[in-house]
Amino acid sequence: MATKTMLHPRNQHREGYDFARLVADTPDLAASTTTNPVGQTTINFQDAGAVRMLNRALLKTYYNIDFWDIPASYLCPPIPGRADYIHYLADLLASGNDQGIPRGPGIKALDIGTGASLVYPLIGQSEYGWHFTGVDIDPAAIRAAKQICHINKLKIDVRRQNIRENIFKGVIGPQEMFHVTLCNPPFHGSLKKATKGTQRKWSNLGKGHSRKLNFGGQNAELWCPGGEIRFIAGMIEQSREFAKQCLWFSSLVSKKDNLQPLRRILKKARVADFRVVEMAQGQKTSRFIAWTYIRKDERTLYLNKVGKSADGRSSG
Repeated sequence: MATKTMLHPRNQHREGYDFARLVADTPDLAASTTTNPVGQTTINFQDAGAVRMLNRALLKTYYNIDFWDIPASYLCPPIPGRADYIHYLADLLASGNDQGIPRGPGIKALDIGTGASLVYPLIGQSEYGWHFTGVDIDPAAIRAAKQICHINKLKIDVRRQNIRENIFKGVIGPQEMFHVTLCNPPFHGSLKKATKGTQRKWSNLGKGHSRKLNFGGQNAELWCPGGEIRFIAGMIEQSREFAKQCLWFSSLVSKKDNLQPLRRILKKARVADFRVVEMAQGQKTSRFIAWTYIRKDERTLYLNKVGKSADGRSSG
């Protein structure tokens, strides 16, 4: 298949899906494959079962995850795009480490809204050996994430956020320190808007109407009052309390128009620095915004102080 040159240079999926290799590692995937008009092996990406099986195969072949499953109707994340976020975060950390990518369990990452799939911790731990803490408000998602950790014998800390309005409060301990936080925030501002968005997608695909939200996804995964902009604004506001406990805070921003108001909010929060990192997967462009309260001349010291690998050496 054609090389996906827009993906991050370290992304293992830059050359598309190697179905021969995937089926060899996960034979059950064969039943979900089909041949497109130009003779290439593929799957029906509107078939939730096929997408789930593809994800299972990708996580096994590229990230050494022997068991992966999520409850029915939960979001089934696209692996290549999720991997891009992790790789660009690694570059962000490297910018304060003489361009050396910090590796090993001494690097602490906090995934807000980790979901049942636990996808960011699975990729990040495999690619860079970072230690992840995943947080979610949904008890069913927490159970599924913990099951993935237990069966695969992974050292990932999974925590439940008990108060919906809180993001960092209640999950970051008073003495805890992190190098980076990441988040894929709910996009829609209401259930009604989420449903309308889904109906548009199904209509564009010629599928008629469907009650399914975004081809999978629970309410907490897809919408919250005020939508993405309000969620990230709340994240920025709450991050001030933990300014000295995290090097970089970050969040995906689905809607480009939200960047300008977010920039104003960040300036008002008096952050030391913020970045907008563009990412592209094929025809789709995405981005994340990252901010820090740590001055540039202190970032290497922060990495060296907090980021010790398991054998006691500085990460990088």
